[in-house]
Amino acid sequence: MFSENILHFARILRAAGLTVGPDRVLQAIAAIEAVGVDRRDDVHAALSAVMLDRHEQQPIFDAAFAAFWRDPKLLEQLMALALPKVAGRGMRPAAPRSNRLQEALSVPRESAAPGERATSEQIEFDASFSFSERERLQRADFESMTTDEFEQAKKLAEQIALPIPPIKRRRHEAASRGRLDLRATMLKMARSPHTLTPAFTRARSETPPLVVLLDISGSMDRYSRVLLHYVHGLMRRHPHVQMLTFGTRLTNITRSLRHRDPDVALKQADEQVQDWKGGTRIASCLEEFNRRWARRLLGGNAAVLLITDGLDRDEHGHLADAAARLHRMAHRIVWLNPLLRFDGFEPRAAGVRALLPHVDRFLPVHNLASLENLGAALRRLPGNRLQ
Repeated sequence: MFSENILHFARILRAAGLTVGPDRVLQAIAAIEAVGVDRRDDVHAALSAVMLDRHEQQPIFDAAFAAFWRDPKLLEQLMALALPKVAGRGMRPAAPRSNRLQEALSVPRESAAPGERATSEQIEFDASFSFSERERLQRADFESMTTDEFEQAKKLAEQIALPIPPIKRRRHEAASRGRLDLRATMLKMARSPHTLTPAFTRARSETPPLVVLLDISGSMDRYSRVLLHYVHGLMRRHPHVQMLTFGTRLTNITRSLRHRDPDVALKQADEQVQDWKGGTRIASCLEEFNRRWARRLLGGNAAVLLITDGLDRDEHGHLADAAARLHRMAHRIVWLNPLLRFDGFEPRAAGVRALLPHVDRFLPVHNLASLENLGAALRRLPGNRLQ
């Protein structure tokens, strides 16, 4: 029965990280009934149309389709995938498989019963010499991580330091060395005329407020989950961090993320936000932020982290005008875009072209290394002057 094969195939895609629910399975069955099973290309196109959310998921789907539908017997096919592959003369090497797909298609190992001894001994060794596991995880793309790697990445993201450097104020504070404070020196001499103890001051530095605007649309789902943990870690260490999400609407989830337990904080945020993995209306959401939140949150030289791929689907907003107004009210705007991980990226989308003239920096955010390097990149920005 082809419906059972579609159900198993959906489980494989779900284990690989794709959001394939029961509704997608029903749509896939209806699509196969419409196109038939005579041609493999028709089956591939029909399932791809109803099971995928965005273009970045296509390579994982293609690899899963080629591996799964080659053999209708799932168990034998999985066992064949677990065997080592030897490429000889005249044999075409297999294309590299995604880490998430490899984990989903791997045969689960059954744990031995208590008191039962293993019949054969296994010798395990680590053949990786170039990078440690942690360093390799730092460079791995969030989109290609396995489930276990993704969970580790979320925990590591909460430990990354605040990227915004402190700003020097015009007011000074007492210090052991720095600029000579004549007034404080003369007051000390008045109390003790026979001693001369100079007093010094230095410019006071404060961490400016940080406002994070996070795109939670379907095309940003994999990245937004990690970045929520990143911002939650910042909020636990710095009180002046505000968090708002936007997709089809704007939602302030700062109060939900204040909880110290990340699981509780993310659960409360998930219940508060109603537009997870929906469309993207960047223009309308920025206009609402400028109207309702900008004056309350952008004081004290606040910086804005705008995290989005710039793929705007808003037909009623004016993105360029909203971005220009936001740029006038914020001290600086840093745009983090996961699409910059591609070497041949070009700002062809209308939303990207509308936002680019109104941001101070345009940086990639696709792995842990890009988050850790964010602070160093922002410190090279002009503007660390007296305020």
